[in-house]
Amino acid sequence: MTAAMASETQIRLRLFRDEAIARGVPADDVERWTTLARPCATLTRDEGGQGPVVGRFGGPLLLPADLPDPEHPFVASIDLAALPADATDLPLPADGHLLLFAFPETADDHETMGSAVYVPAGTVVVERDSHAWNPYDFDDYEAMFQEFPQGTLRATTEVSLPYHHAVDIPEKPGSGPLPGHPRSEELVAAWEHTRDTIAPEGPLQIGGYANEEVVHTDPVSGAVSRVVRAAQAGHWDGPVSDDVADWVLLADWQAGMDVQGWESSSVHWVIQRTDLAARRFDRTFTAVFWNP
Repeated sequence: MTAAMASETQIRLRLFRDEAIARGVPADDVERWTTLARPCATLTRDEGGQGPVVGRFGGPLLLPADLPDPEHPFVASIDLAALPADATDLPLPADGHLLLFAFPETADDHETMGSAVYVPAGTVVVERDSHAWNPYDFDDYEAMFQEFPQGTLRATTEVSLPYHHAVDIPEKPGSGPLPGHPRSEELVAAWEHTRDTIAPEGPLQIGGYANEEVVHTDPVSGAVSRVVRAAQAGHWDGPVSDDVADWVLLADWQAGMDVQGWESSSVHWVIQRTDLAARRFDRTFTAVFWNP
């Protein structure tokens, strides 16, 4: 994050800071928490919204002819050249398209529920069958896919703070506050109270922190645990780091906002920092939280 971005972020977080202090959180704890802030791109459907058009939900599925059919439904395509500069702190390519795929339902620990495909600028693409992921034409799957949102997406650059306030404790059942942040639960509560004013939520987010319903641990950490188990079981190729610091949230989709019958479903695309820098988007792991 540049110095200018950091300054703008701190200005935007004044309301959060005031709320947290009003709740009795010491100022030093509040200031230390704000250093965790990250920029993110919030994407909303183009219904008179603000920000540049950066892609679309749904639409024609355009992929290189030699790429196999994706195994999961097509969610969205992002034009990386149209994404505002410094919208995230991720080392994304400067151009080309990022395509996101997901089935918004939980699965076995070793199974990824989606994928990401990067199509470099200038690549020759052909339109593909967007229903190929459902080769047996299951009616309930098709009905779900018909609920997927459609339409252009606009992006605004927002600030993101953690929605989670605890970490699992391996040595014993349960969890505890984030290391170094003893007032993390109160700080997350203050963020939840002020976030709609500071950085309104959208159904799709690039970068920043992951969010899911009524879960107080980091969804990225949960996804990392799953991909590590998948690698140990031989269902995911290594190398795979078990350190969550080596991973980032590529994208977050609050699918429950859009897909009737899948309320409370949230999709998290995570990737290792080294794979992102190397543009190995094929190594994106997709975890889903769903509380049916």
